[in-house]
Amino acid sequence: MKKILLLTENFPPKDGGSSRWFWELYSRLPKKNVLVAANDTEEGNVFDKTHDIVVLRMPLSSPEWGFASLKGAIFYFKTFFNVLRAVKKHDITEVHCGRVIPEGVIAWLVSKFTGVKYICFVHGEDVETAATSREHSMLVTQVCKGADYLLCNSHNSAKLVANYGFASIDKCEVVHPGVDVDTFCISSCDDDFKTALGWNGKRVMLTVGRLQQRKGQDFLIKAMPALLLQHPDLFYAIVGRGEEREALQTLIDELGLSQSVRIYTELDDNSLVKAYQQCDFFILPNRTIGNDIEGFGMVLVEAQACGKPVIAGNSGGTAETMKQGETGYVVDCTSPENIVSELLPLLEGHALALDSQDQREFVNASFSWEQHMLKVKALFSVD
Repeated sequence: MKKILLLTENFPPKDGGSSRWFWELYSRLPKKNVLVAANDTEEGNVFDKTHDIVVLRMPLSSPEWGFASLKGAIFYFKTFFNVLRAVKKHDITEVHCGRVIPEGVIAWLVSKFTGVKYICFVHGEDVETAATSREHSMLVTQVCKGADYLLCNSHNSAKLVANYGFASIDKCEVVHPGVDVDTFCISSCDDDFKTALGWNGKRVMLTVGRLQQRKGQDFLIKAMPALLLQHPDLFYAIVGRGEEREALQTLIDELGLSQSVRIYTELDDNSLVKAYQQCDFFILPNRTIGNDIEGFGMVLVEAQACGKPVIAGNSGGTAETMKQGETGYVVDCTSPENIVSELLPLLEGHALALDSQDQREFVNASFSWEQHMLKVKALFSVD
């Protein structure tokens, strides 16, 4: 019997698109075929009591991903033996790595000792980051060489792998993250929810995602004063947590935008879905920061599943999430000034008055888990 070990630091309850992707994907596979090795946290151990997937918790977080540093070497040494024991104890036949580095490096080493096959997920930003370090690049090249194949979240990510010389495009399989179309769906107006969030009487544009520079919340906040001159009812709702939280709030306060911009850090899953459903349109103003890119943009798909038009920055793989001009738009978000010049025409015309059923039908046809699992199960050779 085939037995898969998913090896990943990014797994619920940790926030983020990758964590959600892995959960949605592997929870839909037969339980007898799947074992998960995820990062050992107190929250994780509590979460694991709420589901029936077998999860081994072990330390999978390290500030150093190379062997040249003592911390990195110790991390790889300890994790190698933890994973090796798991592979032998549970008769693992294939390891699925959440990233090419560091998880891919661990699987590559385990494969050298056991012959067990492994594949690696590629998200875009992981290979971009690896390319900035000679040591990391050498490791990723070896990992990609030894992998059965690379499972990329977008065609853009697959091109990055090839462009950096880590592997040929032929070794890349593209499977976009899917969306639960039963959870993310069109809903009628909920005035109570809007009132609770301060949205009543506002034209709400929503961003969901980690509070980090590449997501672009900062530039859109800086663009708000100019946008409000033409559209005083505009309200920017930011949902997420992250390292830029304090800086973004400071920016809001300095620009006097507390009545028009708000950060929501504590929305639960049900409220998150409602936020998608009750906003007027969704925007991910992402941009490239050094080698940090948006590999795909799963939140854009979730918004479309809720019948909302979407706008994204022209960086990374976001264009693959939509039918441009029909369900959404890709714009230049590399400066606040560019955001203003790109958004004003969309706000002033009928560009955002799209048929919500068009977004919904597009997602059903292209990103529903029912569609994705057919390809995934064929790739993984499980029923």
